[in-house]
Amino acid sequence: MRNKKTYSKEQLKLETIIHSDQGSQYTSNDYCKLIEQLKMTQSMNRRGNCYDNAVIESFHTSIKKKMIYLQGAISAKEMKLRVFDYIEGFYNRERLHSANGNMSPLNFEKKCEEKLSTILT
Repeated sequence: MRNKKTYSKEQLKLETIIHSDQGSQYTSNDYCKLIEQLKMTQSMNRRGNCYDNAVIESFHTSIKKKMIYLQGAISAKEMKLRVFDYIEGFYNRERLHSANGNMSPLNFEKKCEEKLSTILT
């Protein structure tokens, strides 16, 4: 069996950042120890600073420009379906993200799950 640390760092070469708010579940000793054991980087919003959510704000701008503003007058139900299709059909499965090593979020998540399963087994 391979050394777990060697396999997780040198073999996969993925840096995983876990970003959250400062909720107690994310600041607990057990959670922080697990993040450290998994060789992941923990990142948290600063308390009360909305600018720390720049990534999601950028996503909202992107979806508005590329999806919502291009639509004519449609019902709320139809808009929900189209937004869902955009996020699940394109954004998460096809769109390459430079922050994910030019992988789609879905492929990046699969790589991270593989990494996690090898570390925990």
